[in-house]
Amino acid sequence: MASFRTWLLASRPKTLFAAAAPVLLGTAMALEAGGLHPVAAVLCFVSAILIQIATNFYNDAVDYEKGSDTQGRRGPPRATAAGLVSSREMKRAAALTFAAAVAAGGYLMWRGGWPIVLIGVLSILFGYLYTAGRRSLASLGVADFFVLVFFGPVAVAGTFYVQTLYVTPAVILAGLAPGALAVAILMVNNIRDFREDEASGKRTLVVRLGRAWGVRLYGVCLLIAAAVPLYLWARDPSRTLVLISVAALPVGLAALNQISRRDDGPLMNRMLARTAQVLMLYCALFAIGWNL
Repeated sequence: MASFRTWLLASRPKTLFAAAAPVLLGTAMALEAGGLHPVAAVLCFVSAILIQIATNFYNDAVDYEKGSDTQGRRGPPRATAAGLVSSREMKRAAALTFAAAVAAGGYLMWRGGWPIVLIGVLSILFGYLYTAGRRSLASLGVADFFVLVFFGPVAVAGTFYVQTLYVTPAVILAGLAPGALAVAILMVNNIRDFREDEASGKRTLVVRLGRAWGVRLYGVCLLIAAAVPLYLWARDPSRTLVLISVAALPVGLAALNQISRRDDGPLMNRMLARTAQVLMLYCALFAIGWNL
């Protein structure tokens, strides 16, 4: 049996901000709307994080099988590639974690009805398809779009809906910001790994367009995150305090400057962690500003 530390590292804790942050944002907007449902909010957090962990487990196993992850990779060591866990064990852990996510989301599906059932089914399906098969979402270069949608408007609106039982255009629009920042995290990961991905036939968007375009797209993600609160404020000037969320973005700009000039693995790993922190701080500030 692998150690607890091995499984913890395989869960990729730094990426879990991408799952938690949009739930935080959706819950904060439900609170402001007077529809906070604590049980549903907690279960949204649990389900979202479990789906992310299961996806990471499955990605760990499949990337090793496809040759994308080797012991010489520039990113953090992967459990399967390092020989700490077999690919079969990792896939079994992924299946069990997906099952736990379904169990945690059972009440949410009962409360929210078919929209939440659909979100749950599609989230698990696309988590599996992210790396599964010869024509996975990552290999086709379309994973970024699904990250934008499912870590953005779907996660925020789904969290809001399961608590309030309705949704508004402002909630869906607000979801674009965490979705874009989640894509920024993926972009750093793919910029770091583009040589290994290209060699193994994993045609991510960075492999298809080139490293320079990956850096530019990171900047676009920051611009989207800045534009969302500005647009919401322009629509409703009483929402002035939501603009404090933009205060998180200079850290992202500093990371952009670093990844545009340097390419070493340790730096890229730090920038990935920093981008995840930007996402969480952005959503926390947005949540505070929306409720004040």
